Amino acid sequence: MKKTIRTLVFTTLAISLFIGCSSDESSTSSDSSSTDDTTNQGDDNDDDDDDDDTVTELHAAFEAFNTEATTIYLDGSKVVIETTGLPDHETVYWGEGNELYREESDVATTPSIMSSNNNAVTITVDATPDLTGNTVDTELNTIGIAVSGASIFNDQEGGGALDQAAASLDWTGAHIGPGVYHYHLEPVAFTDDDDSLAGILLDGVFLYGRKCFSTGTYPTDLDASGGHTTATQYTDGAEEYHYHIINEIYSTTGSYLAFAGPFQGY
Repeated sequence: MKKTIRTLVFTTLAISLFIGCSSDESSTSSDSSSTDDTTNQGDDNDDDDDDDDTVTELHAAFEAFNTEATTIYLDGSKVVIETTGLPDHETVYWGEGNELYREESDVATTPSIMSSNNNAVTITVDATPDLTGNTVDTELNTIGIAVSGASIFNDQEGGGALDQAAASLDWTGAHIGPGVYHYHLEPVAFTDDDDSLAGILLDGVFLYGRKCFSTGTYPTDLDASGGHTTATQYTDGAEEYHYHIINEIYSTTGSYLAFAGPFQGY
């Protein structure tokens, strides 16, 4: 009798353990399936978000850029601008012997000329500028690319005011040094007291000349960065935030700063 009871106990325990293990495996399998489904759904959502952010067509304003110097293309929600930095206009900084050399005896030229200098720059900007964040101050070096393909700098030179280097600026407000050939002042080679496109800045916002396309006059509603929202010659009647070269003579240069900042589109 004791032997029979002992056998029943062992049999009952074995059955219980088998059921428990089967239940755990079923639960683990179910949890794993649930986790896989959730992960896949998350990946699908991420892909959808990427698709939503992807821009499929370059802004019409990029048609104004010098194609000999620049290569411009979309990368998702970004625009990549690669440039040789070599402008398509005359300047003393091309050096004698170049077909674009322009004699400028009143310019205290820096030692470099185009042929002995690496002017290449690549920038990546938002295809759709974010105007909801904080303003950001400009820094030294390239703050944008002009339609000529050359760089745009701010109102500083080597950490000091631009005045100290103004004598080296050519007829279109640019020079070499330090670094690449770049504009500090209104680049009159392609925007001279008008509404022409000057270039694009690092925050993805376009920079135009001193006049407004919508009114044909100097804008009076500019913010601290020289920006406002109106239609331009590239927006087909739609209003768009953009910068203007501010119509105020800078210091003793007799010209106008290209852009001092701050950026509004970061």
